[in-house]
Amino acid sequence: MTTSEAAVVPSLARRLFAEFLGTGMLVAIVVGSGIAAQRLSPSDTGLQLLENSITTALGLAVLIVVLAPVSGAHFNPVVSLADWHFGRHLRHGPTLSVAAAYIGAQVPGGVAGALLANLMFDVPTAISTKVRSSPGLFLAEAVATAGLVAVIFALVRTGRPGLAGPAVGAYIGAAYWFTSSTSFANPAVTVGRVFSDTFAGIAPGSVLPFVLAQMLGCAIGIAVVAALYPTPARHAATK
Repeated sequence: MTTSEAAVVPSLARRLFAEFLGTGMLVAIVVGSGIAAQRLSPSDTGLQLLENSITTALGLAVLIVVLAPVSGAHFNPVVSLADWHFGRHLRHGPTLSVAAAYIGAQVPGGVAGALLANLMFDVPTAISTKVRSSPGLFLAEAVATAGLVAVIFALVRTGRPGLAGPAVGAYIGAAYWFTSSTSFANPAVTVGRVFSDTFAGIAPGSVLPFVLAQMLGCAIGIAVVAALYPTPARHAATK
């Protein structure tokens, strides 16, 4: 979800629009495919999850490839914060104010994506009643987010950001299955999914623990990357 530096960095307005659009489409993909899966396989939860995870993995990979040249394709507050953290030591990457602006575009984008999915499937917009609250789920979110940060910035710091699309898509698709939380791993997506009382939703009361777990996972992921790749590749840079 990062990209190598371009000769000309797009304007901040273009980058923020890309982050809003990308996060919105990501949530629309997650929620929309969840609704479709419920309708296509109403009695088979495992098949619903398979349909949802495959669609999300493919859709996310495409979004990253398409929008990375504009904004770096973060679509995720923890990625923006990690990008700021790594970049500040090397004097490249987003400033803290730009990272905050990215997050300010990502969160409403996530909400818009959930509303769009509801409209496409003629589902009334309602606050989710799906409670996701247990120590195991919170641990899963920390693990999923740490892994996501590690995948992205391992590629960036070894000069291979072009592989982020397929690698991140594959990781999220796998994490749907090896984590008990189905790998939200994204505060903006978590907030967006509150606005869909469907298979992919999350109750408002579950959001804060999820986000705190994701922030912990971000810190762990940063520490892992710093330990494995203390010196970035010569041309590995992010927006």
